[in-house]
Amino acid sequence: MAYSEKFREKLLSKALGPAANVSEIAKRAGIPKGTLFSWIEKAKLESMSSQSKKKRGRPRKPSRWSPEKKLRLLTESASLSQEELGAFLRKEGLHELDLKEIREAAIAGLDPPKLGTRLTPEQEENKQLRRELRRKESALAETAALLVLSKKYRAIMGDEDDDTNSNYGKNS
Repeated sequence: MAYSEKFREKLLSKALGPAANVSEIAKRAGIPKGTLFSWIEKAKLESMSSQSKKKRGRPRKPSRWSPEKKLRLLTESASLSQEELGAFLRKEGLHELDLKEIREAAIAGLDPPKLGTRLTPEQEENKQLRRELRRKESALAETAALLVLSKKYRAIMGDEDDDTNSNYGKNS
């Protein structure tokens, strides 16, 4: 059986009210209580769906909020008592951890940048190994160049087996 929208809304407002007896409301209206329960479930789902759509409009994570909003939250929350802080956090849709995260980020941003940061032991070892590798590559290139020059010298001066000392001083 089809019921009018106005009739449904009227019964739902009664059923969703404080201390409502759904079975009694359905009996007085002359409808099966299962029908009224299904209307209630559908209304709750629609309500949850519309609330989630509303929440999508604003960023939930404090990291996505503007710096102005973060600063406002910090300044307003700084002087509040514990009870007032709880009400403030609920009003803003925040958790205490969110506020702590914002505060820590602000403090970290106020620190001057550290000059000459210390390397980890792995980075230090890597740097040392690279330096040693460059030194050895340079020594290898130098040795290769000396070998090539030595071969060229021998080729220009003649055979390796010639004894140049035996001819020295004969014509003098």
